[in-house]
Amino acid sequence: MSTNNFLTPAEIASSTVEVSMKKVKLSTIQMLLLGMLAGAFIAFAAEGSNMAAFNLFAKAETYGLGKALAGAIFGTGLMLVLLAGGELFTGNTLIVVGVLQGKIKISKMLRNWFFVYLGNLIGSVFIAYMMVQAGLFNSGANGLGAITIKIASYKVGLSFMPAFYLGIMCNWLVCLAVWMSYGAKDVVGKIFAIFFPIWLFITSGFEHSIANMYYIPAGILAKTNPTWTEASQLTAEQLSKLNWGTFFVNNLIPVTLGNIIGGVLFVGGIYWYVYLKNKKDAVTDIKKVST
Repeated sequence: MSTNNFLTPAEIASSTVEVSMKKVKLSTIQMLLLGMLAGAFIAFAAEGSNMAAFNLFAKAETYGLGKALAGAIFGTGLMLVLLAGGELFTGNTLIVVGVLQGKIKISKMLRNWFFVYLGNLIGSVFIAYMMVQAGLFNSGANGLGAITIKIASYKVGLSFMPAFYLGIMCNWLVCLAVWMSYGAKDVVGKIFAIFFPIWLFITSGFEHSIANMYYIPAGILAKTNPTWTEASQLTAEQLSKLNWGTFFVNNLIPVTLGNIIGGVLFVGGIYWYVYLKNKKDAVTDIKKVST
């Protein structure tokens, strides 16, 4: 094992196998509860980044600056997941490294994905509900409510393939953040490993399935308020297309599939092939791993 305060990429690959083996051993209730926490953490990051940047999103000349500001805040969500404790579906696509290494059955990975995904959805929607009930969307003369509805409308308006590709690029970066955090041996190192890739993905405008479990339900719930709906200046047709059906079919399905490809193929799969493929019988001796 490296004597530095970080692991080498090959050591991160071995560490990822060990972390993955722990994840699939969680009980169903543990997966659900930790998934709910992670969903809530990502939702907190989403609502906070919107609160910081909603007035910049409204103007074309400051839209990119608004995305950059939102991205600087959004990384807090993944920091909470990895440091405080939580199970996040998108990061858990890296469990595939353990599967490819022959240490984990595919059925165990899929079980983890299902219950963590469900928990993420419950936690995210719960925060969206509380945001509406708290009246925070009145902020900025109803500007926050308006931008929440507009963001949701944009997301359900994506075609399948663009949403799919945006999902791939998103989780490529998210899983790199998780991967590098596994390689850091101290809290500061983990924070920096997480911050920059997440900042990049939000600034770029990529699509994250779990974040969208907040963004779109928040917009659906917010559109029941006539004041916020009027402030959004969306047409009746646009508002009618923002519903639970379009949430799942138009966005969550293609983005989730893209997220899986981004994490499984472009991070977990490639790094397994490079560092672990010819070490089927290797047993990792890395004891200090992220959870």
